[in-house]
Formats: sequence, C-alpha cells, structure tokens
Amino acid sequence: MSTSDSTDERADEPTDEEVVQTAAEAAEGLIFSRYKQSDVRDMDVTVSFEDGVLEVDVYLNAPEQDDGTDPDEVADEAARTAREAVDDLFGE
Repeated sequence: MSTSDSTDERADEPTDEEVVQTAAEAAEGLIFSRYKQSDVRDMDVTVSFEDGVLEVDVYLNAPEQDDGTDPDEVADEAARTAREAVDDLFGE
C-alpha cells in the first residue's frame, strides 16, 4: 500500500470532530426523547475521541418520571446510544 492509498482510506473515515458531534447529538437526542427540555434541571454530555478511542460521559439531573423512568438509566442509555451512533458512522 502506498502513502497515498492510506491517505485516501483515512479521507473516507469521519473526522474526529464529526465523531464527537455525532455522539453528542445522539446522546442529547435520546435524553430529550425521554424528557421535556423544561424538566431537565442540568445535563452534561462530554465526548472525546482520540487515537481511535471514544469516551462518552453523560450526567443528567432530571426528576424520575411517573412511568418510573430513572435519570441514571437514561444517562446510561444515552451514552450507549452515542457509541452506537458512532459505530453506525464508521459503518460497523
């Protein structure tokens, strides 16, 4: 494989910024599909992607819903959803 071939392959992959944005949007989308924005007291979605390693941390301060939806479980699901969105971005 020549240097230009490996450069072409990397050009087909999403940028680190695209990966981070995709993960953050997926996590936030999941949270706001479960809670009205006005019900979320505080939320923090931290995403990093360095050297091919994705790290997602989701903090959610929201009330437990009448249906039993637990904010900690929603935060965990949001982090998983973010990872799945990145997997989809890479076509895995």
